[in-house]
Amino acid sequence: MPLFFSTPCRGALGRGKCFSNLFFDMRTQNSRRRRQLSLLGLLILVAGLSAAAWIFATAADDASEVIGYEIVNGERVPIGTSDSKAYRHDLERFGGKAAVFADDFNRWLAGLWHGKRLAVLLAILAFGVSYVCLRAAERMPPDTGVDENETDC
Repeated sequence: MPLFFSTPCRGALGRGKCFSNLFFDMRTQNSRRRRQLSLLGLLILVAGLSAAAWIFATAADDASEVIGYEIVNGERVPIGTSDSKAYRHDLERFGGKAAVFADDFNRWLAGLWHGKRLAVLLAILAFGVSYVCLRAAERMPPDTGVDENETDC
């Protein structure tokens, strides 16, 4: 029984392609893949920024844990349950400074998934992913110009 590479030109790879033609086909399709990656990057950027703008325009500030308001420089600033001195004192008393830090971090992380912070996060992610796609397209090697019919098979 012949090995896979011993009869590459007799349809072992499908559609009559030989093994060396597959290598050259991959090198001649770089411009098409580059164009596809560029379009994908632009599509992700446009869709991500559009969604971020829509979320930013329609999102309301979250006031779920507000126990009161404080006036600072003429603006009304909400005071949450976690901002009260009694809550922070009890938390530090039972868990130490690490518990206060962990609570602050947990509330910050949970706040990223709501309201206008979600819009900003989505915009940053859209920029990042589209940048990766565009850089990958830019760094692809150029086409060699080798035609499929010019091979020895």
